[in-house]
Amino acid sequence: MELPKNWHEQHKASLSLGSRVADAVANGMGSWSFIIIQTILVVVWMGLNLIAYVSHWDPYPFILLNLLFSTQAAYAAPIIMMAQNRQNERDRVQAQADYKTNIDAKIEIEALAIQLNSMEVDKLDKIIRMLEEMEKKA
Repeated sequence: MELPKNWHEQHKASLSLGSRVADAVANGMGSWSFIIIQTILVVVWMGLNLIAYVSHWDPYPFILLNLLFSTQAAYAAPIIMMAQNRQNERDRVQAQADYKTNIDAKIEIEALAIQLNSMEVDKLDKIIRMLEEMEKKA
């Protein structure tokens, strides 16, 4: 018997291929690995263009490199915004699930409080009856 999926598993299963790709790209671009690799590539690019013996395919002020960064930013911004929108949706779903859990817990706690109160009243009634019986015997 398979356990029912929680809200996170249900949300993850409902994502389209594009959504999963956007999340993966946003996660990758938001990592130190990406920053370090990109920094190394930029330094190598600039170094090769500054000391190139044969040809400088992108001489200073590195117009082609700026074009590549602009293109990267043009694609990265909407992809990251899509990932943020999905994060907001996940947060909404989680908040709704938490709210439902809290309501269910409140109902159970109230039922337990009523049951405990009833048990307490029953015990007090028994004690009063026992005391009355003791008074009659005395």
